[in-house]
Amino acid sequence: MTKTLLAQQPPSYYAAGIHEVIRVAEILAIGEALEQALALLQGGDVVAIPTETVYGLAADATNGIGVARIFEAKGRPRFNPLIAHVADMAMAERIAVFDPLSKKLAQAFWPGPLTLVLPQRPGNGIHPLVTAGLDTIALRMPRGFGGDLIAKLGRPLAAPSANSSGRISATTAQAVAADLGARIKLVVDGGATPVGLESTIVKAEGQGLRLLRPGGIAAEEIEAAIGMELLRGGGVGVEAPGMLASHYAPAAAMRLNAGAVGKDEALLGFGGQRAEGWRNAAAFLNLSVSGDLREAASNLFAYMQELDSSGARTIAVEKIPVDGLGEAINDRLARAAAPRDNARPTT
Repeated sequence: MTKTLLAQQPPSYYAAGIHEVIRVAEILAIGEALEQALALLQGGDVVAIPTETVYGLAADATNGIGVARIFEAKGRPRFNPLIAHVADMAMAERIAVFDPLSKKLAQAFWPGPLTLVLPQRPGNGIHPLVTAGLDTIALRMPRGFGGDLIAKLGRPLAAPSANSSGRISATTAQAVAADLGARIKLVVDGGATPVGLESTIVKAEGQGLRLLRPGGIAAEEIEAAIGMELLRGGGVGVEAPGMLASHYAPAAAMRLNAGAVGKDEALLGFGGQRAEGWRNAAAFLNLSVSGDLREAASNLFAYMQELDSSGARTIAVEKIPVDGLGEAINDRLARAAAPRDNARPTT
């Protein structure tokens, strides 16, 4: 008999007392958190904050101690750069040099889930740990609490996703606390993030723009805004956050485009057509019963976390279309399924 998990509920093992999560971080609602978050950032500490994409682990991007604490809390490879988040275009232009195409995109999509990789402006004050030694910087302008916090601080925030490095990105304050609660002091609770996927990342190259990472804004929307197709492929090395081959991974192994469900596998579904044997899955969640890619994107990380908590050794994933936001969803799933040495053991 398949156990259908409800994403808004904690995994069943909490109630059973099988596993205890020690939470040190304080969780405060947005309306109560601004001053405490600001004090931590000014003191060189980190704060987990909600954005429209996923929760971010933020530090003052000009403070080396704070940025180092991001890497420490996440266990993140030092060569993986971070996104710097800004409050407005004036702050962005003090940090980076904008070409006409990138400026056009900023005007069209900021604030929002778009990250632009741009040449750094000399003397911008950004700590080298943020850019991992690159001469470029990834910039984004978030909506809501993140933007307000940056404006109050007066300096950009480095803020990768608020999760252990390589693991599933957090889309609720509770998911952040369960993962990083023993390593950080404050999680700002803004509810479930509306987009549920990290930002789309693009970089100007010559007279065109290259898609480095699909994300919360579909490539087609960007192409419509600039009147040309995005370049794809051809990049060398890690040019921006989220480009490691293995990333966003649960402890369980992942199997994509599944037409059937194997023994002891959990199933991540999409739409109305089920994989063969789905009723016998160890656990089942459907990203979107109606086949809505935006709903699927919003649910992706939370549902992966829920299925991972079921104890299944493998999560089988039904086929998901690659058009629109499906491109970003499939990108995250491919990285989650990439070979790694830390999948859930078989014994």
